[in-house]
Amino acid sequence: MDHSEHGTSMDLPPFTLGRGLELSPDPFFLIGSLVALALYAWGVTRLVRRGDAWPVGRTVFFVAGVLTVLLAMCTKLNDYGMVMFSVHMVQHMIISMVSPILLLLGAPVTLALRALPVAGRGRKGPRELLLALLHSRYMRIITHPAFTIPLFIASLYGLYFTPLFDFLMSSQAGHIAMMIHFLAVGLVFFWPIMGVDPGPHRPGYVMRMLELFAGMPFHAFFGIALMMASTPMVGTYDSPPASLGIDALSDQHAAGGIAWAFSEIPSVLVLIALVFQWYRSDQRQARRKDRAADRDGDKELAAYNAYLAQLHARSGGPAGAARGGQKESSAAAADENPQATAAVGGSPAVRENGSGGAGR
Repeated sequence: MDHSEHGTSMDLPPFTLGRGLELSPDPFFLIGSLVALALYAWGVTRLVRRGDAWPVGRTVFFVAGVLTVLLAMCTKLNDYGMVMFSVHMVQHMIISMVSPILLLLGAPVTLALRALPVAGRGRKGPRELLLALLHSRYMRIITHPAFTIPLFIASLYGLYFTPLFDFLMSSQAGHIAMMIHFLAVGLVFFWPIMGVDPGPHRPGYVMRMLELFAGMPFHAFFGIALMMASTPMVGTYDSPPASLGIDALSDQHAAGGIAWAFSEIPSVLVLIALVFQWYRSDQRQARRKDRAADRDGDKELAAYNAYLAQLHARSGGPAGAARGGQKESSAAAADENPQATAAVGGSPAVRENGSGGAGR
């Protein structure tokens, strides 16, 4: 790529964190980020106006995710990333492993499904199209681990260790397409594992952890391969500008160390999110069971007493044994509804004694 196309990359001074964090907006990612924030704000506002709640934490996560995209693509990290492998790797790791996790925790699809209006009968609006996409065969394929894990691995080895990377870096459009690809791969990889939004592939929590750890070792090996190499492996970065004062091989080793370290950070973040979601899921399930028991408790008790009476009848026991099961059911019902019992002549115990008296 002609580095003069991308700002003043050829004349950049030696890299420092302060210089890297200076503003240098990429129009595509700046506009895309602002549109994403505006749409999310519209959805939250629409819910609040109609009296529905939306967790503040989700909004915070989503905004943080968009800010990380802006950090990677709208600062001079993007300029330095065109000529320094190490800085490019920072961009890659942020936009493929940090931004997707934060964006997914913001649950944008759930927000859209709740905020978008329902189309009229026989018509399809944005909400219906989104639902159709979520339930489509295409979505089932691209969120399945048999697709996401190989894609995650190929995005490293198949990109950096082939001429494809140099081809994409030779134009501004190719560079933007590569960064969009990194973000998309991160989203489809982490969505089935820890995404809040509904999706076609939603395995159990243990399987989700296995999916997470299936991809991360390959990420670490990729970093180690860059650190162990004795020659520059990517043509784009084999002759850095003299103004940077860096050695291409040393910069590649630094890039490998960044890739290796970043394979651990997202794993910890996702693991924490998974454990928290697992705990919340168990709590919700326990509350559902409690509500069901409160609502259907009389039915279960009646069925249990009927079962006991049936066992007695089957075994040929005295009729009084069967009546004993009925008496327990009546007593339980009396405890639950004393007014109804009083209306039919007092407690079961009184009626039992009354009948005994008649017998005498």
